[in-house]
Amino acid sequence: MKPKTAMVLAAGLGKRMRPITETIPKPLVKIAGKTLLDWGLDSLEAAGVARAVVNVHYLPEQIIAHVAGRRAPKILISDERAGLLDSAGGIVKALPLLGSEPFYIINADTFWIDSGEPSLDRLALAWDAARMDILLMLTDLDSATGHCVGTDFLVAPDGGLRRSKGDPAGLIYAGAAIIHPRIFKDAPEGPHSINAYFDKAIAAGRLFGMAMRGRWITVGTPDAIPTAEAAVTGALAKAV
Repeated sequence: MKPKTAMVLAAGLGKRMRPITETIPKPLVKIAGKTLLDWGLDSLEAAGVARAVVNVHYLPEQIIAHVAGRRAPKILISDERAGLLDSAGGIVKALPLLGSEPFYIINADTFWIDSGEPSLDRLALAWDAARMDILLMLTDLDSATGHCVGTDFLVAPDGGLRRSKGDPAGLIYAGAAIIHPRIFKDAPEGPHSINAYFDKAIAAGRLFGMAMRGRWITVGTPDAIPTAEAAVTGALAKAV
C-alpha cells in the first residue's frame, strides 16, 4: 500500500549556497524555473501523497507563503523556529502530524527526474513492512549530478544494505525513503540525525534499498546551478 503522507526536510540553513541563501531559504532556490522544494512536492503529488509535512526554520515565512497556494499534496507546517533539530529530530517533532503508518521522507535540497516508472511508485511496490523498517531510494555515481563525496551503501542481492565507506561499487542515498514510524518509539527529543536510525536498522537487518532509474541532482553551491540545469535539460530530453 502506497504511503499517503510524507515528511519534507526543509529546515536547513543552506550555508554553502550563500550569497543566494542570504535572502531566500535553499528549498526556494530555482533550478530550471522550479524551486527545489517544488521538484520534490511535485514528485509526491504524482505518487498520490495526500499530506506533506514541511519543516521550517530558516526564513520560514518565505516557505510558508510559497506552499500556501499549493492544492496537492496538502501542506502541514512543522515549525522549528525555536531551534534546528537535524533530520531525525525534525521527524520526531512532526510525528503527531505524520501518523502511525509508513511515510515517505524526502530532502528538499535534492531532486530527481525519473526514467520510466516513477521512483516513488517503485519504492512503494518494493516496501515490505514485515521485514523492513526503512527502504532507501539509491542511485549510482554515473546517474548523479553535483555529488562529490563518494557512495553510502553496498547492496546485498536481497536489497539489504550496509555502509560502503565510499566504495565506488556502492550506491548513493538519493534523499528519498519510506520509513515506519515505529523506529522512533522512545526516540529522544532535540537535534539528532537520521543516520543513527540507518545504522540501527543495518544492525537489525532491516535497512533496505532500491536503485532509482533516471537522473539524480544535488545542488550544493551557486556555481553548481548551471550544471544542474543542464542535467535537467538532458534528462527531460531522454524521458520524452
